[in-house]
Amino acid sequence: MVSYLSLVDVTDVRAGIREAQRVLRPGGTLLIANLQSFNTAADPIGWSHEPDGSRRFSIDRYLEERPTWVEWRGIRIQNWHRPLGVYMSALLDAGLELRHFAEPAPEGVEGDKADRYRRAPNFLVMEWQKRG
Repeated sequence: MVSYLSLVDVTDVRAGIREAQRVLRPGGTLLIANLQSFNTAADPIGWSHEPDGSRRFSIDRYLEERPTWVEWRGIRIQNWHRPLGVYMSALLDAGLELRHFAEPAPEGVEGDKADRYRRAPNFLVMEWQKRG
């Protein structure tokens, strides 16, 4: 089962994770790619230009679980900011076992956006397995 950038869209993420665990077969795998929680805590500020020309990544209210509205290419949706601990606790409470965790940096690409994601990764990847 794959969850690609969708957990931030789920209002009741704990129920969603329990349901994912329920439908997995024993030994089945849940692969998750999700936005980094510090990125969702950065809205609306995120990257800023400082007076000295440097750039800073600003986050606020990281531990506060809350909805945020985002717009991308004319589509407006509600995302949820949650600390990483909310996801990890929900997955562990559902009886899943963490098999892999990564915060991948961009590879083979250059430019401002790739440089930003090397400084503060945009997403994380986790592999969870249902006990057999």
